[in-house]
Amino acid sequence: MGKCFSMTAQQPKPTPIPGVGVVIIDSRNRLLMVQRGQGAGVGLWAVPGGKVRWGETWREAARREALEETGLEVKIGPVVWVGEAVDPGQTPEWHFALVDFFAEVVGGELRAGDDAAKARWVPLNQIAEYPLVSTMRSLLDIL
Repeated sequence: MGKCFSMTAQQPKPTPIPGVGVVIIDSRNRLLMVQRGQGAGVGLWAVPGGKVRWGETWREAARREALEETGLEVKIGPVVWVGEAVDPGQTPEWHFALVDFFAEVVGGELRAGDDAAKARWVPLNQIAEYPLVSTMRSLLDIL
């Protein structure tokens, strides 16, 4: 006879989803940014990034996300920022644990792709004019 499981057993509580961001500043002091086309922060601007896939390292995820969202091949550098984004609702619908990496462009051609509606180079002194995801404010404080 097999083990008997209670139908009233509690479901495991969800855990934060790991995510990455890619911080690329070019020689003209511009930050590569994307406008979110779907998901958390739709319509807002942020650095390229997304979820880490099962079996993928943080750096592999950062490289993949940069390519998918911007068309650019990048070399991933050191960690620049670590934080989290939590849905501000009474019962959060999402919670991301985030690691942002510095990176440099090594190939490709800039174009918006995947879940990015737009991709562009934004002068650092003009970023505050954009509607930003909440985590961008703390990232900008250290850039």
